[in-house]
Amino acid sequence: MANTLSDDQIQEFIQNGFVRIDEAFSEELAQEGRAILWTDTGCDPEDPATWTQPVIRLGGYDQEPFRLAANTPRLISAYDQLVGAGRWEARNSLGTFPIRFPSPDDPGDTGWHAEASFAGPDGSWRLNVNSTGRALLMLFLFSDVDGLDAPTRILVGSHLDVPKLLEPAGEAGLSFIELAEKFGPSLDRPVSLATGKAGTVYLCHPFLIHAAQPHQGTNPRFMAQPPLLPAEPLQLERADGNYSPVEQAIRLGLQQEKI
Repeated sequence: MANTLSDDQIQEFIQNGFVRIDEAFSEELAQEGRAILWTDTGCDPEDPATWTQPVIRLGGYDQEPFRLAANTPRLISAYDQLVGAGRWEARNSLGTFPIRFPSPDDPGDTGWHAEASFAGPDGSWRLNVNSTGRALLMLFLFSDVDGLDAPTRILVGSHLDVPKLLEPAGEAGLSFIELAEKFGPSLDRPVSLATGKAGTVYLCHPFLIHAAQPHQGTNPRFMAQPPLLPAEPLQLERADGNYSPVEQAIRLGLQQEKI
């Protein structure tokens, strides 16, 4: 099978921190997944009066539509291209779905952040410069999402700012709150919105700064945001120089090489 991503798309990932893959999984799988999720929300898809909360969080989805969506040939090829063949673990589920509904109420979770990936000794969720515990952040759209449907906000290129913030903290890293307090100039970067048709997937660098937003549209947003887990630790110093694009971006952020 041909590679999913072109060389230009890989460079886009390294420089911008994400790449969008249209038709990464089928509309049929998206419909099957939405049917399961609608049932679990306890809401009626035909009656907006039942949509009483701005966000409902559902978790632990390993049914067939979700397993198949996570492991399509197009995505497997892209995982290999961005993380490296044999360097990632196949997903058997899509984890948590924050279902966002049209609402005037503040959902209470719209702050800029990078996803933490491992627990520290004190129980805080943390990140370190080697991205222990996470190879990619992934956004799976199970519904059509336009600019008003609470698309995830992405700070373009912000993943390049994070390595220098994390490097002084060593292997212990920083909690996601400690890291967020250091974002500073990153918050002035351009914003992109994770919009697209159902079946679209955004593969994002694990250090990409992003945020939710209130839903101002009419159609509830169904999106999963699982990690792609590493099968082996990321390496920022490889004797053979065989760096994945994820590693290349971290090195670029540390100014150890120029892409």
